[in-house]
Amino acid sequence: MTSANALPAELPEIISLDALGTLIEVVDPVGGLVEALATRGVTVSAEEASQGLAAEMSYYRANSPLAGSEQALDLLRDRSTEVLTEALPPSASVIGFEQMREALGEAVRFAPFPEVHSVLDRLRAEGLRLVIVSNWDISLHDVLDETGLRERVDAVVTSAEEGLAKPDPALIRRAVRRVGGDSESTLWHVGDDPASDLELARAAGVPGVLIDRYQQYGDLADVAVLDSLSGLLADGR
Repeated sequence: MTSANALPAELPEIISLDALGTLIEVVDPVGGLVEALATRGVTVSAEEASQGLAAEMSYYRANSPLAGSEQALDLLRDRSTEVLTEALPPSASVIGFEQMREALGEAVRFAPFPEVHSVLDRLRAEGLRLVIVSNWDISLHDVLDETGLRERVDAVVTSAEEGLAKPDPALIRRAVRRVGGDSESTLWHVGDDPASDLELARAAGVPGVLIDRYQQYGDLADVAVLDSLSGLLADGR
């Protein structure tokens, strides 16, 4: 599905892509946490796990852009574990901090959306340069390796490493330079969040493409809205 605001017929030279929600998803973190804790002798309900993860993820997202070094990432994961522990029933804390940190790591697993590998491969085969632009900490590089995405893009730009966050258009300019482009290069930015991704595109003066996998937004003025990354391909438009 492509919205009434159709994409231009001609692809750009460069496409910048958001990561979470656009290329990858978190796979059943609630079930993962319930299982990870059960293997450690702790029983929590799905509702309790959901509440704990909501608190942890809220904290992690807010502070992720600050984790631009291994030391900062380690501190972020420590504090996120503490937030999770505080949000779970008191009985869960019996396993101790280190076991809780391990359980959290096991629960948060990432996977690419089904079409992503093939779409990226086809875009690169057509000569496009692809760069990921994400409000994420340095652990994104490991996630991209684990999901087979790093080898399918030309560069990765994270807010934590750059000291900037979307929608600052400087991130786009740095991404373009990272793949050998310049101010004359044609570019689209693709993401799933109107507040950060579409605002980033507007601020940078480039076309924005919204990936709306769950049909949350409908048609938006002057924006192409796609239900998957496949809509970027000629035969998907």
